Amino acid sequence: MNDAAASPRPASHEGRPRRWHRAHRRLRHSIKGRLVLLFVFVGLCTAVIFLYGTQRAVQGGWQAFARPLLADYVDRLAAEVGSPPSTERARALAERLPLRVRIEGPALRFDTHPQDAEHEESRRAWRRRPDAESSFDAEGWGLVRQTADGHRISFGLARPADSWRARGFGWITLAALLALTLAAYAAVRRLLRPLEDITVAVERYGRGEFGQPIAVRRQDELGDLGTRINAMAASLHGMLEAKRALLLAISHELRSPLTRARLNAELLGDSAERTALLRDLGEMRELITSLLESERLGEGHAALQREPTDLAALARELRTQAFADLDLQLDLDERLGPVLVDPMRLRLLLRNLVDNARRHGGDAAAPVLFLRREDGDGAVGAASASGAAPGTWALGVRDHGPGVSDDQIGRLGEAFHRPDSARTRSAGGVGLGLHLCRLIARAHGGDLRLRHAGPGLEAAMVWTPAAAGGGAHGA
Repeated sequence: MNDAAASPRPASHEGRPRRWHRAHRRLRHSIKGRLVLLFVFVGLCTAVIFLYGTQRAVQGGWQAFARPLLADYVDRLAAEVGSPPSTERARALAERLPLRVRIEGPALRFDTHPQDAEHEESRRAWRRRPDAESSFDAEGWGLVRQTADGHRISFGLARPADSWRARGFGWITLAALLALTLAAYAAVRRLLRPLEDITVAVERYGRGEFGQPIAVRRQDELGDLGTRINAMAASLHGMLEAKRALLLAISHELRSPLTRARLNAELLGDSAERTALLRDLGEMRELITSLLESERLGEGHAALQREPTDLAALARELRTQAFADLDLQLDLDERLGPVLVDPMRLRLLLRNLVDNARRHGGDAAAPVLFLRREDGDGAVGAASASGAAPGTWALGVRDHGPGVSDDQIGRLGEAFHRPDSARTRSAGGVGLGLHLCRLIARAHGGDLRLRHAGPGLEAAMVWTPAAAGGGAHGA
């Protein structure tokens, strides 16, 4: 096998296609960039079409009138040079007029501008055409005269001397085109600025934050679009608030008859019917409590009561008090100091996660309640002592059960969603446990991460906690 073929390509060569692909993808996604490129393309095409059309029109029209006049003028110039040709007369003619005179023959070879010969050869090699009539050269325009003694006199326009002004004008033209392109981009960006405001506002509305509407900057079509989106968001906010108010009212009203029904059921004698009734009433109470808590957490971090809390101590206390009958394993990183969290909501999160693991873990190994750092092991103690945010952490539970399928793991955490309704109903639960955990995680500035653990399922709140000395909310 060839060593050159087997050796890997340098990283720089592999990075170029990726960078080009990312740039191409950004350009395809950017309306501003595509509009500017469209303007540049249209401008270039317009210039090329105009110049080509003008050239063809000029060549097709005035050449028939210009050729006879030019031939007569060339005859006079050849007569002035003389036969046999005189180099002094040719040089005097070139000094008086912007002409180049070249004499070729058996007795004399002379050029008034020898420095132009190299430039002429390179130009002919770069731009050679099959038809001499369409090129502005001596042969095609009849600028060559043959003398009686066998000399050939060619006339042409002398190449102007290079100067810094000519070169400077070219750079100024290029700079002007670049400035025009940048100005077009700035104008397009200003024209489409409302789209950026609309994008940010729509993302904010998607998170349920309706307090800040879209800033309407102009009275045009994009301004009208922003106004209509604001009206739609206000309507949706009103409907959501009405739904929330109705749900809270129904939940509160159901608590009183539910309490009375439970008291009446307690007075009944021991029987299978009494046990089933109490179990159903307990599920109803759990459902109402979960609904009320989910609506409170809909306000985000504003619903939290933060206080400095040692999460490792909270996890040990929860195992001792709430899960003394369960062989719950602990895997706690003790380096995280006190952080600002809502301890009551975190107890609810851990209880729901442990209950979910116990419900679906079956007879496998005991679930594991863990607290660990997610972004490396660097200097956690020093960060906590200084009051800085101690990085990204995960607080959650891992079970060793059969887990869930790939098409179901994405839906876990939705309200009232259960991947196996029959099994879940028999084991208890109303389908709001993981949904509440997700709301609690988001209220703390993080999210609920659900992933396969092989075997089993791992559910964890992943967030950046605020150290107790910092006083800032987690990001």
